[in-house]
Amino acid sequence: MTTLFDELKLRDLTLRNRMVLPPMAQYMCRGQDGVVNTWHLVHYGARAQGGFGLVLTEATAVAPEGRITPYCAGIWNDTQRDAWKPVVEFAHEQGAAIGIQLNHSGRKGSSSHLKNGAVDVADGGWQTIAPSAIAYPGYPEPVEMTLDDIKRVKADFVSAARRADEAGFDVVELHAAHGYLLFEFLSPLSNKRTDEYGGGFDERTRLLIEICDEVRTVWPANKPLLVRVSATEWLDVGWTVGRTQKLAKLLKDHGVDMMDVSSGGNVPANIDAQPGYQVWLARKTAKAGLPVITAGLITSPKQAKRIMDEGGIDCIAIGRAALRRPFWPLWAGYKLGVPADQMPYPEPYIRGAFPERKPSKSE
Repeated sequence: MTTLFDELKLRDLTLRNRMVLPPMAQYMCRGQDGVVNTWHLVHYGARAQGGFGLVLTEATAVAPEGRITPYCAGIWNDTQRDAWKPVVEFAHEQGAAIGIQLNHSGRKGSSSHLKNGAVDVADGGWQTIAPSAIAYPGYPEPVEMTLDDIKRVKADFVSAARRADEAGFDVVELHAAHGYLLFEFLSPLSNKRTDEYGGGFDERTRLLIEICDEVRTVWPANKPLLVRVSATEWLDVGWTVGRTQKLAKLLKDHGVDMMDVSSGGNVPANIDAQPGYQVWLARKTAKAGLPVITAGLITSPKQAKRIMDEGGIDCIAIGRAALRRPFWPLWAGYKLGVPADQMPYPEPYIRGAFPERKPSKSE
């Protein structure tokens, strides 16, 4: 039986456990330059200290117009690349692997980080692009991408992956979820193109597949490539779990090593977000043969253990709970009775971790 604390090998990378910090937007790049700073060093560094096997960054833009908000991180230039290096180095010093999520926001870009809706061009916003000129509700209409635009976006992802390797990242995750550009191409609700990038399943998945292939030309063969996907739009139409399974089989043949399974975000939908509500989506996706990460209101060690015990899941992402408890993996080990000497305590903390005692009900 696989446990939260078992190692996982992906190509030449070995994760020390199955607990993942998922991408969570920070909106802390001030000055609209996409350059990370001490906030990011402390935010990601604390979770690396806290015992996570893999730390994934917030959605990091491959181009200026690929940001979600004016204050989102980027890696479209060398200054941004170099700013990530201390974050990566510190995570490695703590024994964690660290990955960068590469994203283009598409029609959901130029968003305000303070409220729902878009930022005007006069206030630092920008004209968005998308597969088709269909607006996300409450946002301005995007410009439909030309074939030259598509070619440029592919080149942006490749350049970003190259810089991610130069910065020392262990993992690249392509963001094809939550209604951002790559998912906009996948969904028939946002992609009404009639050329080779729209129409049937093969055409709508073409851009993602091509980006996987081209990223693999610069991303080292010994490093894992992940894709995050919205497995369903929670509607009777649109992108479905069955299509996600079919996509997973394709991605497996195009250099992808793991699927990070989420849902929704492309169009408004009623989602019954109960604890662990997306686990079944990850289990269905896993049947295609790729390892999977699951996420979604997983908060307690017992809940995470039960999900792993039931099988079909390779890693569990702890998001909002890790904002409250940066050392969630170490706390989970404590609550589940894992001996302290088998846990990745930072060296200065080991003295305080021994001897262990049974946690009280209030802890």
